[in-house]
Amino acid sequence: MIFITGDIHGEYDIHKFSTKNFPMQKLLSRSDYMIICGDFGLIWDGSNSDRWWLNWLEKKPWTTLFIDGNHENFDMLESYPLTEWNKTQVHQITKHIIHLCRGSVFELEGKRFFAFGGAESHDKKFRKKGISFWEQEMPNSQEMQHGRKTLEKFNWQTDIVITHSLPQHLQEKIDDNYKSNALTKYFDEIDTKLNFKFWFSGHYHMSASLDEKHFLVYHNILQLTDNSFTCIYSQAD
Repeated sequence: MIFITGDIHGEYDIHKFSTKNFPMQKLLSRSDYMIICGDFGLIWDGSNSDRWWLNWLEKKPWTTLFIDGNHENFDMLESYPLTEWNKTQVHQITKHIIHLCRGSVFELEGKRFFAFGGAESHDKKFRKKGISFWEQEMPNSQEMQHGRKTLEKFNWQTDIVITHSLPQHLQEKIDDNYKSNALTKYFDEIDTKLNFKFWFSGHYHMSASLDEKHFLVYHNILQLTDNSFTCIYSQAD
């Protein structure tokens, strides 16, 4: 089984993975996957709290996959060695917690996924570079070109898109605080060229359906089915 959820922000929003909120986990195994759409936040300062919650998550019965959001310690994240998982490049955080690098394409249960992390913090003026904000939150041109070339190999065909932020034409409808940038424009390009079924994003701290193909996830947990998905846990945002 494959599940998708939004930001966990370290320990702050990880409660949705408790047995009480997500009792279905008792039926899961390591061949089941929980995909987090950015702002993982458990690789932040190397504190005892980080280590405790990483260990807590590692003990969950599923395998956790996550893309980076904007609120990550990228210096720490990039210190993990690169390895290959499911024919794509990843950072292996623990045995069963995996960071999907930008531009990853992989398959699970017959579904093809395209994953591309990153976003621009709209609260940068309140943050300190290298302590609570890192420039790597925004992808560089090489990463974006890698995403294009990877999709070209698959003839611009996929099933599921996993990102943190949205294409610009959708983001501008949500909140004026989120400004246009190189990444949202890049996602406009991907959105136009790519043939896909569903696009899931975190970042905006809400759970919503934007149209028949684009969805925001935050506190909810979605389960993918053959041609659709169902919400198995939801909390008011």
